[in-house]
Amino acid sequence: VKPNSQLSELAARLRAAFVLAAREPGAFLFDDWAREQFALQFESNAAYRKFCERRGVTPAKLTSWREIPAVPTEGFKELELTSIPAAERTTWFESSGTTGQIRSRHFHHAESLATYEAALLAWFEKCALPKADAKIGSTLLLTPTSSLAPHSSLVHMFETINRELFPNALNGLGEIDPTGAWTLPLAAVREQLLAVIEAKTSVLLAGTAFGFVHLCDGLEGTGEVLALPQGSMVLETGGYKGRSRELPKAELHAMISRKLGVSRERIVCEYGMSELSSQAYDCADGISRDRVFHFPPWVRTQIISPETGREAKPGEPGLLRIHDLANVWSVAALQTGDMAVQRGTGFEMLGRLNELEPRGCSLASVA
Repeated sequence: VKPNSQLSELAARLRAAFVLAAREPGAFLFDDWAREQFALQFESNAAYRKFCERRGVTPAKLTSWREIPAVPTEGFKELELTSIPAAERTTWFESSGTTGQIRSRHFHHAESLATYEAALLAWFEKCALPKADAKIGSTLLLTPTSSLAPHSSLVHMFETINRELFPNALNGLGEIDPTGAWTLPLAAVREQLLAVIEAKTSVLLAGTAFGFVHLCDGLEGTGEVLALPQGSMVLETGGYKGRSRELPKAELHAMISRKLGVSRERIVCEYGMSELSSQAYDCADGISRDRVFHFPPWVRTQIISPETGREAKPGEPGLLRIHDLANVWSVAALQTGDMAVQRGTGFEMLGRLNELEPRGCSLASVA
């Protein structure tokens, strides 16, 4: 049996398991899944196999998922870390960045997108939707549409949520300027918010941190408060990347509450990246109320000391390492440049490692 056929069979079983795992997290046997998946990725992904062999790790030597080599996310800029043949790649997601900057590429086809969407929907419905007292009637997206941003995993995420959960939702209101940067047409957004308020329909308002800064700064300039209907919620996905002034999370959320009438309990934060297929949220109803990030049961995280390369002690900050089983056709184990600290069953984000190089971490030896 060819490796890609085995990956397809594995993905089909995982998609079914995601739904059950979101309901009963303790029943998900992560180590078994991870070791089976690693053997297939090692066989089918040439660049990853070479990366693992250079580190002396093969499926035959593996005793735990913790031993699976994690590729720095910068590797997606330098290598084609995929098991999908070039002719079958229907799309790819890119990391955000400025014009001319090399971006990460996470390749997809129909099956990988189906797996991405299964993971997304199972955890979103578990974590985010229960925050609303009333049924959300619609969504309003402060991002461009996929026609304008076809390689944005965030846009694909939002449009998948709309398609599957909110069939009457509005398209994204964001625009793109000649440099490729996302912009927000404040007049159009204000008009839509007023329509939502007049209709008294609770809404999910979703966007990046810099999108909310632009919106709230615009309302601050006019002295206007647009209080959303009761039961509304905000989904804030982080990320500034020099596109607005940066605010501490508490200050940003206080401004959102003040200008949009949404309490802190109705503001949900999401953590994700183009190289992943799963997302973490900081609300996780039924899991905890500590407002730290939680990934779904098919994802494991480790906090790695940048000095030693080993797992940090409990409570000590380090680099966030993520093992995402929904990354069936790429690489499941990723080493990020994000600093975090373990908090109970979740993690708290601390920002980027200042010393992180803007290029791959010695990945030239992998190619």
